[in-house]
Amino acid sequence: MSALKQAQVTIARRHEGEEDAAGIVLFAEADAALLRALPALCCHARVLAIAACGQSPSCAQQRALMAAGVLDVLLWPAGSVDAGPVLARLQRWQAVAQLLTSSAVRRQLVGDSAAWSALLHQVVEMAAFSQASMLITGETGTGKDLLAQLVHRLGNCSGGFIVLDCTTLSPELAGSELFGHERGAFTGAAAARDGAFALADGGVLFLDEVGELPLPLQAQLLRAIQERKYKRVGGNTWQPTQFRLVCATNRELEDEVARGAFRADLYYRIAGWRCQTPPLRERQDDILPLARHFLAELAQQEPPPLDAAVLEYLLLRDYPGNVRELRQTVTRIWHRHCGPGPITIGALPPEERLLAPAWPDQHFEAAVRRALAQGCKLSHITRCAADVAIRLVLAEEHGNNQRAAARLGVTDRALQIRRKAAACTAQAATAATPLATPAAL
Repeated sequence: MSALKQAQVTIARRHEGEEDAAGIVLFAEADAALLRALPALCCHARVLAIAACGQSPSCAQQRALMAAGVLDVLLWPAGSVDAGPVLARLQRWQAVAQLLTSSAVRRQLVGDSAAWSALLHQVVEMAAFSQASMLITGETGTGKDLLAQLVHRLGNCSGGFIVLDCTTLSPELAGSELFGHERGAFTGAAAARDGAFALADGGVLFLDEVGELPLPLQAQLLRAIQERKYKRVGGNTWQPTQFRLVCATNRELEDEVARGAFRADLYYRIAGWRCQTPPLRERQDDILPLARHFLAELAQQEPPPLDAAVLEYLLLRDYPGNVRELRQTVTRIWHRHCGPGPITIGALPPEERLLAPAWPDQHFEAAVRRALAQGCKLSHITRCAADVAIRLVLAEEHGNNQRAAARLGVTDRALQIRRKAAACTAQAATAATPLATPAAL
């Protein structure tokens, strides 16, 4: 430990409940006991595993350590302690953690769900510590443009953030939009004009919906990206340019490459690093924080609270358009709200306020999908769903068997038999089933 202290690595015992700490695990053998202990440590801290036995763990052992939650595995040769790699990783993790809580990140990128937090961690690290080209994929309305802006904010760029919507590029004018043109280069070119490559010099060029580019334009773009120079339309001089390229698309570009609609060489050039934005249905915990964030923007002050009926509506509603649709929904609600006090059910759009949530919804379908993936048969899925329904109705009816049976559409006798059967099998249920078996009724 003295070598770590000399490298200014502070060694302290983690206190119960402390989050976002960094930890070091020294081990002599990556055995089963270590692998069992790691998940509990890694859920509260960023953990670096160090083999202090002089013998490097096998590739399989290193993969097992990573699967258990550690972020990296190092080797200390026998009789020596190299604190440099340890310090470098701890400093990087600390810098990323500080950026994640900064206003530069939190001002626009709202959410603490597991899927969103993991994505932000990746984007922040690559934006601040790399100049690699980035490809952001994901469904429409999931915030790809906001992540591209974050790359510009964190990248210490001297130039601007230039956006080029590839859906608006026509073959006739694409050269001018990308590379600019000289005066008189074509009819209507009354003056010379810079294109996106010149405007993005020293900054970030964001190609939105890059998957929509026709093949001829892909070839032009590829050459300019590779050589980092271009010619204006109608010009003869090569102009140098340096920028960070960020692309976004809602298409699966690997599939487009496979069917010949997107150039493979361009794909590998723009996808130096790739991330995928999760749809809002995978960020359920972020719906209400996002809604309050949008309300605060609209109110330009502390927003009014949301009534319970409005909260339920926002949580149960489907959002095919993802975060963009949530923003539009909140905007409609805000413009119907008036006066002091909470936002109530009357502010919901008339065409939506009386609609019952669709069922089965995506949550139920996701649970069934997990059950099928784990090999559960239809009989087990059906039994689990029925047991959950019985438990919920009995709780709402305070254990009254007759009222519960009426709501479920079965006889009292059938419900009693089902409750006894569930009580007998509850102890035999395994924790591995994706649809949790309820406790004895």
